[in-house]
Amino acid sequence: MSFLAGTVSALAPDVFAERLREGLGLHIGPFDFRLRVRVPGLARTLYSLYGAHPVLDDERVFHGHVSLDAVRPRWPGSPRRVRFRVDGRRPHEDRPIGHALAVLEWGLNLVIALRFHGWLLLHAAVLERDGRALVMPAMPGHGKTTLCAALAHRGWRLLSDEFGVVRPGSTDFVPLPRPMPLKNESIDVLRAFAPQAWFGPRIEGTMKGTISHLRAPAESVARANETARAAWVVFPRWSAGAGLSLEPVSLQDAFFSLATNAFNYELIGEPAFETVKSIAGESQRLRLRYSSLDEAVAALDALREAVDA
Repeated sequence: MSFLAGTVSALAPDVFAERLREGLGLHIGPFDFRLRVRVPGLARTLYSLYGAHPVLDDERVFHGHVSLDAVRPRWPGSPRRVRFRVDGRRPHEDRPIGHALAVLEWGLNLVIALRFHGWLLLHAAVLERDGRALVMPAMPGHGKTTLCAALAHRGWRLLSDEFGVVRPGSTDFVPLPRPMPLKNESIDVLRAFAPQAWFGPRIEGTMKGTISHLRAPAESVARANETARAAWVVFPRWSAGAGLSLEPVSLQDAFFSLATNAFNYELIGEPAFETVKSIAGESQRLRLRYSSLDEAVAALDALREAVDA
């Protein structure tokens, strides 16, 4: 694979901003996107959030051409908005310009979830230690991204906080490291837990509340070509004031939860069935309930240490 200039951070900030305005190839996990962003001030934040990601030349076929543009108000004095497009098409209505970063990140999620059916895409956070993958499927609001971000800053390698990417017929997970969107109270929790982490701006009033994006660790991005085989499937759930509990989950329940937390399970069909069965069957299966990040991280570290003992 040929790159234009190494990583984003190898470009001067003003060069990055100009190239982003005209169209910049970016390698994100297994996908090649061409991003064109024309929103005042957003390039500076993207430069920091995506600094470790490789920049691509234009001599290739991209998986998607994504654009985000500031658009003129419909009427004098009305709020400014941004327009997201993929391959020239607009998948939703324009959004407030103050939500531009969130709109771009959600848009990339939408493209990945709806377009790349050569992969089985589980709705799960995935991290790695010693070549083994920890897969954490969860419904929104269960604390998946918060716990994922905590682990990614305590020695685990981030593969993704949102997509468990795996080839049908394999149990090896493919990294897709990107900024992690923390919501509401989780923002300050993670700031206290990992003060060394870099956060993007607080975005108020989105459809998911207040959001701030946490930069993926540079080492995780640099190792985005290293897969990890499923070893643990853990279903996390944060509950205020709850004591830590880690309980076994049956193969049947784990299979059902993995399958229902997939973006394209039914579309792929039998290969997805066999893949989910293998992931569940080859992994230690547990349900985690927690209120303390320190306790949850320690419990998951102990799982890894038990394998090595």
